[in-house]
Amino acid sequence: MISSHSNPKIKNLIKLQKNNERRKKGLVLIEGKREIEKALSADWEPEMLFVCEEIAGQGWNELKNRLPAHCIFETVSKDVFNHLVYREGSDGLLAVCHVKSLCLNDIRLSENPLIIVLQSVEKPGNLGAVLRTADAAQADAVIVCEPLTDFYNPNTIRSSLGCVFTQQLVASDSDEAIAWLKKNEIQIFCTALTASTDYLNVDYRKATAIVMGTEATGLSKQWLEASDQNILIEMRGIADSLNVSVSTAVVVFEALRQRKT
Repeated sequence: MISSHSNPKIKNLIKLQKNNERRKKGLVLIEGKREIEKALSADWEPEMLFVCEEIAGQGWNELKNRLPAHCIFETVSKDVFNHLVYREGSDGLLAVCHVKSLCLNDIRLSENPLIIVLQSVEKPGNLGAVLRTADAAQADAVIVCEPLTDFYNPNTIRSSLGCVFTQQLVASDSDEAIAWLKKNEIQIFCTALTASTDYLNVDYRKATAIVMGTEATGLSKQWLEASDQNILIEMRGIADSLNVSVSTAVVVFEALRQRKT
């Protein structure tokens, strides 16, 4: 059992708490049994698993049987484990995985795709919430253009409930994303405060991309000009916009409603 904070493996894990270190090494930390199970279900293969048996108890033995043969197990003391994890009330499990990166051409499209596009999303919690919406609506993919947040920030993983591992998640620049959508004959609907068409009055039943910008600046001109129709969620109060994750859910589930009927 590792009980010292100065252990080299523990020092390396602490370094991986920083975004730039994770990016440099192409690694992600996955905290919690539920999140690790979601990653395994999407064929992510942990390289290492750190276990605090005092916290995890015997509940992790079932998970152990699902891990790849090359995965290295390390048991750690409660003091060391609490020094490693991000959230309170953790369940005693922390995995280290290599990042699986997708590009636009890797996306597997359904017969009638529904795509969510985010431009310059900044907050990990918002990205995580959008990924939960994508999972709930069975969207084909989430494309993030000019991303300003780490996809595998602990807040993204936590707020997505592990869906960051199960969804097709792609980083792209806007020009490439627009070209890819048009090549695949996917209609583009961009949300904009200046739009005149209510989001309820457009047809999402064909292959569709729903594009969301930031709360502060909205979408760039290139998206608004590439759009087949710019759409608006009517605001009846004093606020002029919703949180981006809420706006995404509102429009995506209208698309889902239309497709069901």
